[in-house]
Amino acid sequence: MAITPMMQQYLTIKEEHKDAILFFRLGDFYEMFFEDAVLTSRELELTLTGKDCGLAERAPMCGVPYHAVDTYLGRLIQKGYKVAICEQMTDPDGKGLVERAVTRVVTPGTVIEQSMLEDREPSYILCLSIKGDRAGAAFCDLSTGEFWVYPIASIKNRLAEELSRLNPRELLVASRAQLMGISAQIGCPVTEGNPGSFVYKNALAALNAHFAALETGSPGLKGEKLLVEAAGALMRYLTDTQKNALGHILKIKRFESARYMTIDRAASTSLELVEAGRARTRKGSLLWTLDKTVTAMGGRMLRSWIEQPLLDKAEIEARLDAVAHLKGNAIGAESLREQLRGVYDVERLLSRIAYDSVTPRECLSLARSLSAVPYVKDLLRDMDAGALSAVDALLDPMEALVALLDRAISPDAPVSVKEGGIFRAGYEERLDRLRSAATDGKNWIAQLEQQERDETGIKNLKIGFNRVFGYYIEVTRSFYDLVPYRYVRKQTLAGCERFVTQELKEIEKTVLGADDQAMRLEYELFSAIRARLKEALPGLQATAQGLKTLDALLSLAQAALENDYVRPDIHEDGPIEIEDGRHPVVEQAIGRERFVPNDTRITDESRLMIITGPNMAGKSTYMRQVALIALMAQVGSFVPARTARLPIVDRIFTRIGASDDLYGGQSTFMVEMTEMANILKHMTDRSLLILDEVGRGTSTFDGLSIAWAAVEHIAGKRAKTLFATHYHELSELEGRLDGVANYRITAREQGEDVIFLRKIVPGGADRSFGVAVASLAGLPSSLIARARQIMARLEVEGELGGSIGRSILDKRKNAGDRQIRLNDYGAAELAEELKKVDVMALTPVDALNMLYTLVEKARRV
Repeated sequence: MAITPMMQQYLTIKEEHKDAILFFRLGDFYEMFFEDAVLTSRELELTLTGKDCGLAERAPMCGVPYHAVDTYLGRLIQKGYKVAICEQMTDPDGKGLVERAVTRVVTPGTVIEQSMLEDREPSYILCLSIKGDRAGAAFCDLSTGEFWVYPIASIKNRLAEELSRLNPRELLVASRAQLMGISAQIGCPVTEGNPGSFVYKNALAALNAHFAALETGSPGLKGEKLLVEAAGALMRYLTDTQKNALGHILKIKRFESARYMTIDRAASTSLELVEAGRARTRKGSLLWTLDKTVTAMGGRMLRSWIEQPLLDKAEIEARLDAVAHLKGNAIGAESLREQLRGVYDVERLLSRIAYDSVTPRECLSLARSLSAVPYVKDLLRDMDAGALSAVDALLDPMEALVALLDRAISPDAPVSVKEGGIFRAGYEERLDRLRSAATDGKNWIAQLEQQERDETGIKNLKIGFNRVFGYYIEVTRSFYDLVPYRYVRKQTLAGCERFVTQELKEIEKTVLGADDQAMRLEYELFSAIRARLKEALPGLQATAQGLKTLDALLSLAQAALENDYVRPDIHEDGPIEIEDGRHPVVEQAIGRERFVPNDTRITDESRLMIITGPNMAGKSTYMRQVALIALMAQVGSFVPARTARLPIVDRIFTRIGASDDLYGGQSTFMVEMTEMANILKHMTDRSLLILDEVGRGTSTFDGLSIAWAAVEHIAGKRAKTLFATHYHELSELEGRLDGVANYRITAREQGEDVIFLRKIVPGGADRSFGVAVASLAGLPSSLIARARQIMARLEVEGELGGSIGRSILDKRKNAGDRQIRLNDYGAAELAEELKKVDVMALTPVDALNMLYTLVEKARRV
């Protein structure tokens, strides 16, 4: 059997897109066949049918309606699939095979559909050109046209941080084999590009071809081999998948990592910068607290600021100046916000303009957005402060473009460009004449219908229309005897007959001809509007940058005003001095009046704060608030405190909480130690460390040993550190180790209960009140009672045995400056216990029990 021509066409196109699901347009549906149909029906839970295709068996088939394709497409993309969209390039006329071609390949990193994107999150595709442990990186948000490049000095050490910062939807590499050993760090779909695209000369040619077409010249990366390869391979991939609709990628920017604080995944997660809780929701994050933006693009800008705090003092001060001015001019700031409330997501509209897919209604939204720009510039004229000056320079009112759109597009314009009714009356004389002819013709048909009823006496006679037969006169069976001879039968139906007359044919020719001509003319006119918008892309991109920056600055000013934040005093280096600091998110959750503020003073004499105190007393909250205040200041935000004098920190490291990595084959303790290794390797004397319960994932002596050694190591590196612990023995390092100071979170005992006072004060704590907290958590009362008995006995034995910390210090003192070996800790404890034993007072049973205990401890040593 011979395969049908349409199926031959399908198989030919599918052969060119083997790695994608082919959405094959058939009328009002996109159809999938063979393996694609089986896969899609399973993934989307669609009914699997079949189609005769000339083969012995019917081809498996399923489909989705074209008008709802985004919903189904989004679900497939979310699962990591590629989808090739194959459209009908000619109208079906029944005279031959409809021409079809793939117009776009949609991948996880190349989505531009608004319904498939998060309004307030970027959507990046990242490309790496890897050589050994080095790489050139290029990343692009196709929905906005932003394109960046930068080098990565060490894939092994930095890839996880870069993936955390960018959160790409797709990673493009020449070969998956290049990611061996680091694949566990990657949480997005990986695509193997054409290896030839990563060859330097081919990559450079792809870049030059794109930017020469835009008449912007070379991107200026010649000689930087890895960057050229990454950028060129990414540009080739985007060209191949998007079919050259890349006019909104106007330039390549270099991402200067030295300008920004480095925040790794652990720090971003534990500080809950943009997502909070196990569900990773926006609510409860720092972004949620600070985000008062009124546009989606402003929300994305603020998110990028939080994820990339600044390191340059002048840039930080410029943002702070702008926030200070807006906070102090509440009326002017609210006027600006009011103007921005009517601004559309202009930034993401750029891709639709470049793709020639912008709709008439989006043109109206663009015109309204640009109409706000002159008012914004007028308001900014009196606000020449810091970053606001740069905003004003970016804004272009584009009066001519706005005037064109206002004059051309009808307020009632449809979404589709092929329905007609796009343009206002008076915009184009030819269009007005055609519309008039069509309207007059329809009036003639209405008059003809009434005339025929009167002449024939057929009371229910009506004139109808369909696309197959055109206009017709319909008469029911009960009136057949009244049909005149001049009626020509056209169609017979079950209960009626349809006829035409010569007069009706003439009117049909006028009406349909005018309608068709009018719609064709409207499409031509709107294509010209689209071309004009393409010419305006550079100005639109700059204006979008200005508007979103202004929105982010207004958001920080509004948050400062609502939450009583103050401007931090920024200096290049020196102490952290915070008076009445508060956690920005927690105080939102529990209320300002219930939150207990705390002072912080990290100087050279107290650069490593050992913080002890009860469980649930607020140690973690206190440490996080210090980190968040430091980070907010470098974002350019005011901070939750009475006063704050802050140095610029190069990195914020955190080691907080317990979690395992089952996929990576790491236990909770191994994860903790891996994070600590990363911190100790990369910290500097300008870093801020937030460490909570280091060493608690293993045995008491192992954990104490690691925590003790970590304190000594960090103190020697002079990093500013908050070190919370329940190893109270570490408190004995104050005064014995340079820069170490003890602080504790206060609590008050009331019977067997404990009241948390939430205040941090100098000095160490000797109790953690863990049993009291367990009782608050609802553990059985019998268990709590037994725990108190055991704790009382252990406390007595601890007092008899002496201080482990004191033993370590004494041992170290006797050994000079040598590092104490881990085994010495256990030996010191055994020696102390033996010294306290009163042999003559022991009963035989007690002696056996003690001997057994000592032997077991000796085996561990």
